[in-house]
Amino acid sequence: MACLGVFVAYLPVTTVSVSLPAIQRALGASTSQLSWVSDAFVLPMAALILTTGVWGDVHGRKRVFQAGMAFCALGAAVSLSSDSVGSVWVGQAASGLGAAALLPTTLAMISHAVPDHRERGRFIGLWATSLLASLAVGPLIAGVLLEHVAWRWIFLLPVPVSLIVLVVAAFVLPDSRAPHGRRLDWPGQISAAVAVTAVVYGVIEGGANGFGEPAVVAALVLGAVSAAAFVAVERRSTSPMLDPALFRSPAFTATALVAMISFLGLIGFFFVLSLYFGLVQHLTTIQAALRMVLVTGAAIVAGGPVGRLMHRVSARVLITTGLVVTAGSLLSLTTLDAHTSFGSIAWRLVLLGLGLGAVLTPMTASAVASVPHHLAGMAAAGNNAFRQVGGALGPAVLGTLLTTRALHTLPAHLADAGMPAETVDRVLATAHGQGLSAVAALHLDAATGPALTALSGSFLDGLRLCLVVSASLALLAALTCAVLLRPAARAGRGARADRTAPVADGRGAAAEGTSDREPAHTS
Repeated sequence: MACLGVFVAYLPVTTVSVSLPAIQRALGASTSQLSWVSDAFVLPMAALILTTGVWGDVHGRKRVFQAGMAFCALGAAVSLSSDSVGSVWVGQAASGLGAAALLPTTLAMISHAVPDHRERGRFIGLWATSLLASLAVGPLIAGVLLEHVAWRWIFLLPVPVSLIVLVVAAFVLPDSRAPHGRRLDWPGQISAAVAVTAVVYGVIEGGANGFGEPAVVAALVLGAVSAAAFVAVERRSTSPMLDPALFRSPAFTATALVAMISFLGLIGFFFVLSLYFGLVQHLTTIQAALRMVLVTGAAIVAGGPVGRLMHRVSARVLITTGLVVTAGSLLSLTTLDAHTSFGSIAWRLVLLGLGLGAVLTPMTASAVASVPHHLAGMAAAGNNAFRQVGGALGPAVLGTLLTTRALHTLPAHLADAGMPAETVDRVLATAHGQGLSAVAALHLDAATGPALTALSGSFLDGLRLCLVVSASLALLAALTCAVLLRPAARAGRGARADRTAPVADGRGAAAEGTSDREPAHTS
């Protein structure tokens, strides 16, 4: 049931990503509005994932699991019947709320059912494989549907699947709660939700309208103040939503930072790659899907061997190596152009998937194993929250970089094409006012071909910048992992054994911090 839950939760991520060009053409959305199609899903997931984890601990994880399934079905139904970009946002937000309920709940269910950390690692590997399978299947579903029916039908599958799983869970899923009493932390939840929402809004709108706009400045300031308030509230709370003492565990801190940094680059990369296939290579949705599925397919293939290696090779080595391979593959993609063949791009995407496959399972297992057993639910929710904050910022940050760089170089590409001044002015006005994709829809008679060539050139300039930034983020995450995710000191090394700081539970009791290999089970 946990694997089915995470499969449903992540299904909209790549299903929608590969469909963005079709949605943009059908609804006439700008690049900024298109970013919100993705972020409307990821934002509530990032903002509410900690709260739903606490709800599961307090009120029972079975109830929260079923509620998550219900919201996934509702959100998909709203998006399925939408006729405007605003209604797609609403449906995506409801689906994101459902995913926020499912992600921490499914991991906590596994932790409850499998207390032995070595056995649990195998099940977390299956959970991670289900997540990757969802990312792999999504583009194929979208590609097949968009070849034959309208874009709305990409939201059909989650409706019956969610409802069926919801009903089956009522009969077969055992309930569980946190063994120690917890209660809802409303000040922490409100400050966290405001911080995440304000920062993501500020980044998206800043990229579209300029970071000097008063509303953008106010949003970013509000985000910073709310983040500081969250830390202050959690330090004083008797039942914190995310206990700051968790960060005394270097393993938890490392996996949280790696999750946020790597998913910022990964989800942002999927966003710009889908636009590259549509705007530059002019591929159909199914052609784009077959290319994008190479990434997730390779990650699934790598997941099995990596899961078996976790008992012989430290998570530090696996995650760091995977991130370095990921960075190398992203840098290799900077040579893409409008005519790059399928074979030339395929091996690079497979390499990217293999790198990601070496990261996801040990990263998740280390986060759960790095804290006492009774705090596994909080650790799972915290790791997922950082992952989703990065995922929410990914399309916003890379979309902003892509648009800014492309608009900056577009005049030079138009000049090189030898286009008349009045045509150049029209193209630039369209690009600044309606987005880069609107330029592709212009009818400029004999100048249409040169205009599209110039558009492709400027887009590739923006894409290369995004790839360099994504690779840099992967290397930063690798460095973070290498420095912080240290193996535990062996018994009998005296003073060296106290390097791992104690982790406090929700009641203030201390538990020994642990490495990614050996979790503590008592406080």
